[in-house]
Parts: sequence; structure tokens; C-alpha cells
Amino acid sequence: MTRTDVSSHSRASDWSSVHAVVAGVGVAGFAAADQLLHLGARVTVIDGADGARQRERADILEVVGATIRLGDGDTLPDAADVLIVSPGLPPRAAVILAAHEAGVPVWGELELAWRLRGPDPAPWLVVTGTNGKTTTTLMLESMLRAAGLRTAAVGNIGVSLVDAVMDPEGFDVLAVEVGAPQLPFLLTASPLASVCLNLAPDHVDLFGSFEAYRAAKTRIYANTQVAAVYNVADPETERMVAEADVVEGCRAIGFTLGTPGPSMLGVVDDLLVDRAFVESRRDSAQELASVHDVRPFAPHNVANALAAAALARAFGVPPEAVGEGLRAFEPAGHRIADVAEVDGVRWVDDSKATNCHAAETSLLAYDSVVWVAGGLAKGQEFDDLVVRARDHIRAVVLLGVDRERIREALVRHAPDVPVVEVPRTDTGAMDDVVDAAAGLARPGDTVLLAPGCASWDMFRDYAQRGDAFADAVRRRAQS
Repeated sequence: MTRTDVSSHSRASDWSSVHAVVAGVGVAGFAAADQLLHLGARVTVIDGADGARQRERADILEVVGATIRLGDGDTLPDAADVLIVSPGLPPRAAVILAAHEAGVPVWGELELAWRLRGPDPAPWLVVTGTNGKTTTTLMLESMLRAAGLRTAAVGNIGVSLVDAVMDPEGFDVLAVEVGAPQLPFLLTASPLASVCLNLAPDHVDLFGSFEAYRAAKTRIYANTQVAAVYNVADPETERMVAEADVVEGCRAIGFTLGTPGPSMLGVVDDLLVDRAFVESRRDSAQELASVHDVRPFAPHNVANALAAAALARAFGVPPEAVGEGLRAFEPAGHRIADVAEVDGVRWVDDSKATNCHAAETSLLAYDSVVWVAGGLAKGQEFDDLVVRARDHIRAVVLLGVDRERIREALVRHAPDVPVVEVPRTDTGAMDDVVDAAAGLARPGDTVLLAPGCASWDMFRDYAQRGDAFADAVRRRAQS
């Protein structure tokens, strides 16, 4: 069987002989299939699900010429020339393994988007990390807008990058969020600046090992042109920069919550300052903003702001636009979001803390916490989290399928901490969770939903889980 060689294909190429298989019919998959059809490719769309949302998009694509195969996302169609994988597909999915075995190239959404850029393409500023990606990308978008640039936050954030690069009006620059499952399939992209915010065990169930997950994250820095940005507090990210094959002249730029050295951004006297993109970085610093411009305020969010500022400054955004962008920034939901204060107890929704690293970071931001945790553990262990955060944990309420894993870690490392388990598995369990937390909390405590786990065992997603928590808190406050 002769395949069309797509190794050098771009927007200007002849796609008429290409059979492109698109795995997944979500936002990214729909856009990829639609644009490939527009370019003249033969497109087959596959998806393991066959629900109303999948069928609605599939019907549209079928009308414009795609072959649709719902309910079977594991089998690679015959005569495929390239497999385009959607962001949520794990790297070890059966269809990806089948493509590797058959010698069919596999591209992620980002790889396809890079190849489909126009003749005067917008530079990419790319963001990955175990935690903080969305917040940092949205902060970056706000800074770019404050500088008067036409931009968009795209990629893993829910807006199709493929649609963005094919937009006839074009953009000045794009803020691109990149999730780990896409990184093994990012091959030729060359971002202007890139950052890995942090690295901690996550998605081990998808990658098979932490080493494979780390190797995928390292690819964010490949071919970076101007600035490879790393987290001074996370030496692993600096090692990733050192290992990366970047463009000649690309600089390593650090960000830190402490006083920055040359070629870093950091904090001095409650000010965010730049010692990387100034003329005399050895003996001077440029003020960018106040730490109080960062919302919601927490140390890890200040770090996110510094990372976003580093990418913006690499593109040439002036200092005043960085501060203006932070002040104009509207935080995404379910990220250390205040829900209410009732009888001296603060209730906080950080449902987006879906892994140990995120939960630990959230716990350390408060002095005395009634911790609401549990869900789908994704292969994680919780011992290190409990050891590092136990001085902040006054009581715990557990829910979800893997709650016993967290309880065992608490027994081993914080045996005196009171624990209540909620065994219900329906979404109404959150009322029981809130009642239990209220019974444990004292004035001055923070009841913190920072589950450290995915939500899929009980909820559609982390947003539904956070909404259920907030609704239960409000019902109790009004009763």
C-alpha cells in the first residue's frame, strides 16, 4: 500500500491525495477535520463515544464530506496517511499505538496548526506545566491585549488553535496552552518563547511512568527562538531547558518568588520586577506590577504572573502593559475562588486542583484548613503531600472512589488529624461533605475544596464538582 508522504505538508501543499484520520470530535477534532476538508483532504473522523454532542458535530462534518465512525475510536482506518489526535487522547491509546505500528505519522492539534499557518504567521508563546497552565495563559493573553495586540488564548484552553491559525484576519501573537498528551506529537513547531511552570507526578496513568511524562513536558522547549522560561523553585524545569534543543541565541529565563538574579523575573519589596529584558540587567531591574495586582492572591498565582510576564516581555510587551494586564485579568473559575465566609469560616473552591501538586500548593496558601479531598487518584500516592502540608491541615473530609488512598496517607503521617468519610457516590454527596466540613470547622479556618484527584468518578468534570460544592455552601449558609 502506497501512502502519501505528509512530512513536509503545509497550508500551501496539495492535500487532495491525503487521507487524514482525526481521532476525537470535540472542539479541536471538529476544527481539524473541518479545515482539512476545506484544504481538499479526504477525512475520516473516529471517536469512541457516540453521544448527542458527538453526533451533533459528526452530522455537520458528514454534510461537508467527512466519513464518520462513532463508537469505535480504537481501530485505525485503512489507507490512513496521517493520524490527527485530539488533546484529550492519551499517548498510549490503541489507535495511536496502531498508527505507530503501521508507520503512520501522528500529529497533535498543535503540530497540525503549526503546519497550517499562513504566509505571515503570528508567533506562539506556549505554556505547559503540571499546574497553573490556564491561569498563566489567560494572564498572558490579558497582558498582550493591554499592549494593544490582537491575540487569543488558544490550544488546550478550549479555543481551537487550528481555527486561530486559519483565521483570515490573523493575529499579532498567540498565547498557547499545551497539555501533556499533545506534547509527544509536537514535532516541527518553533515557539518564540516557552515555559514549563512546574513538574510533578501526574497523568502517570496516561503515560505509563513519570519519566515518560517528564520527557513529554520537555518537548515544550524544543526549537524555542527567544526565551526558554523556567521556574527557579523547580530545578527540574531548569534541567529541562538545559537539555532542550533550542534555536541558537535563545536565552534561559528564570522566574522566582525571591529576589531575581540577572536574566530572571522576581519579587522585590512586594513588586514584580524584570531583570531579564532590560538593558543593564546586572545592576538594575524594571518594575512591572505590584503583587497586589495578582488575583486571586496566593504565592503560586504570583509565580504564574511572573511566568506570564516573562513570555510577554520576550515578545516585547512594555512594562506598563504587564501591570495593566494583571489588573484587568479575570480569573477562570474553580481556582482558589472564594465562595463565602460564614461564622468566621472561609469557604474556598479549588476544584481545579486535580493532582497532588496542585492540592499541596493550595493547602500551603492557608494556615488552618479543613481539607475536602478525594476522587479519582489517577495512580497517584499522597504521602509526600500529607508530609509537606500536615501542619496546615486541621481536619479532613474525604469523598470519591479513591478516598481510602488519602486516608491511608493521613494515618501514616498525620494520625491525629480528624477525618470524616462521605461514602455517597452521587453528586448530592456534596451536601453531606459541606455539612461534615461545617461540623469540623472553627472560626479562622478555611474549608478548602482541593481534591488532589480527578472528578470523573462522581462528576462530569471539575467545574461541576466545584459548582456542587459552592451550591451546597450557599444552601447551608441560607438555611
